[in-house]
Amino acid sequence: MKIENAQVQMRKGILEFCILHIISRGEVYASDMLDELTSAKMMVVEGTLYPLLTRLKNSGWLDYKWVESSSGPPRKYYVLTEEGKIFMKAMEATWFELVDSVTFVIKRTEEVRKSDSEIS
Repeated sequence: MKIENAQVQMRKGILEFCILHIISRGEVYASDMLDELTSAKMMVVEGTLYPLLTRLKNSGWLDYKWVESSSGPPRKYYVLTEEGKIFMKAMEATWFELVDSVTFVIKRTEEVRKSDSEIS
């Protein structure tokens, strides 16, 4: 597997979490989510975002409302439901556990390598 493929898979695994966090700040338009995720180097395209937003809505974690726009058609703004807020907090706890676990493994690997190089 090429490194680019591995990076894409890692990002996909946390995309839902990032989207929920963005929406948790308040009403947000999909293109604003795309802009932020792109700035964060999450490499997201509309074809990825909209099906994910639909799945999150169908799961009961977010809702949307239509807002009239002076520059075109109405815009769909997303918000977290109460259930979505609870789900996001649970994901956040899992995220921090994973960060701690991965950090532990990486540091342990560095310790072992250092120890091995001192023996050689």
